[in-house]
Amino acid sequence: MLRAAMSNPFREDLVSRSRAEACTVVIFGATGDLTHRKLVPALYNLGVDGELPHGVKIVGFARRDKSDAEFREGLEALNKEVSRSGHDPELWSEYQESIQYHQSEFNDIDGYKRLAERLDAIDRERGGAGNRLFYIASAPEFFDVILENLKSVGLSSAAKGCWSRVIVEKPFGTDLATAEHLNKVVNNTFAEKDTYRIDHYLGKETAQNIMVLRFANAIFEPLWNNKYIEQVQITCAEHLGMEGGRGGYYDKAGALRDMVQNHLLQLLSLVAMEPPTDLSADGVRDEKVKVLRSLRQLDTPKAIRENVVRAQYTSGHIQDKSVVGYREEDRVDPESMTEAYVALRMHVDTWRWSGVPFYVRVGKRLPKKATEISIHFKSPPNVLFNAIPGAAAGGNVLVIRIQPDEGISLRMVSKLPGTSLRMEPVKMDFHYSTSFGKGSPEAYERLLLDAMAGDATLFARRDEVEEAWRFIDHIEKAWHESSEAPEMAEFSAGSWGPKAADELLEQDGNSWRRL
Repeated sequence: MLRAAMSNPFREDLVSRSRAEACTVVIFGATGDLTHRKLVPALYNLGVDGELPHGVKIVGFARRDKSDAEFREGLEALNKEVSRSGHDPELWSEYQESIQYHQSEFNDIDGYKRLAERLDAIDRERGGAGNRLFYIASAPEFFDVILENLKSVGLSSAAKGCWSRVIVEKPFGTDLATAEHLNKVVNNTFAEKDTYRIDHYLGKETAQNIMVLRFANAIFEPLWNNKYIEQVQITCAEHLGMEGGRGGYYDKAGALRDMVQNHLLQLLSLVAMEPPTDLSADGVRDEKVKVLRSLRQLDTPKAIRENVVRAQYTSGHIQDKSVVGYREEDRVDPESMTEAYVALRMHVDTWRWSGVPFYVRVGKRLPKKATEISIHFKSPPNVLFNAIPGAAAGGNVLVIRIQPDEGISLRMVSKLPGTSLRMEPVKMDFHYSTSFGKGSPEAYERLLLDAMAGDATLFARRDEVEEAWRFIDHIEKAWHESSEAPEMAEFSAGSWGPKAADELLEQDGNSWRRL
């Protein structure tokens, strides 16, 4: 049997967090890849681990005509392939009894009325009114109509003593104006405290650990400032291109809007934020918003040319396999001016970070898949050991690996054994899987559980989203509307990006860390 969650009102791993409560999870866009590969397997794994509250039900809402049995069969096939904890047929047989399918068009109000009746029936079967968690995993063009229809039939309001919450997937808008519009629609439907804008990067174990690393370790926090840190690098490398028909979406979005606006600015905020007043959701998010508001705006064509590089990959080789260039990819415009790679030099204009460059890069068709943050400390004075010819160059580097091998490492200099004085860089390395004897939960597992517990710490607040778009919009506007837009650089697939991105750091006497 799936293990029921413990009755303790607080989780043992973080006693300040309230426990998740049983609810009915309604997933809009339930026949899509996200539901099959991430959401349903995440709920299954939570059940296997004994974390899922007893009595959770799942209702898939989508347009295709399917029976409950057909829907469950498709989910099981993918769960066998992707489940973190493996697939147990006996456990799945029990788990799938909580899964139902509801067919309706997203704009059909009668479908929502039938959904309300179905949810009421589930609540009666469970014994009284219940909690509802609505997960909007549909295409973005349906976000508005789904939210408005939920309100029209009263599903956004909770019965006394219960709650009704909504999780909205990315992309949350395509620019500041659309994000503000969507925020208005959401807040006219659900209260801000019941709105969860998801960014799955924040559910990754190492991303969560950034604050613990900084604020719970006295050896780091006193050094976490411009007196000791020379630069910060954030890299998100992806070896894949436009497989699976992704080119149609990506060619409209691009690397800047698809990754930097949400994932990477969130990571930057966690690195650069001040200590929060407490560990409440708003306490943490207040400090993240301050970082976004402190970003030096790249609001002129000159500033963008000097601090941003955009590029597309040309044909090349990835893992000994020949691949085509970006403009030759399926569903990509042959004359596309959408970036598949972007590198930025950013500054956080606060007392703590004045003068410290933050270098951010993300790209497709790079040599490997990896996301990491590297904190580069200043080198000691060029005397004593550092003055010896052939001494190891560079200062200490703290690396926070977000994926795929989650962990933390610290580079330092040590003397080689022997009679002569020779020094080499060495690495202290921490891996989650080996240190704690088990792999980290999937990001969606943590985020779904937090939404059931009413903990919004790892979700973006309205002002976070809008401040991030405000920064990104200046760059997008210069690229697509200015006569002074920088040229689109190119790099061979399988390399680490265009020469212009290397030159961006060389201007400061720095270079990208080799992953």
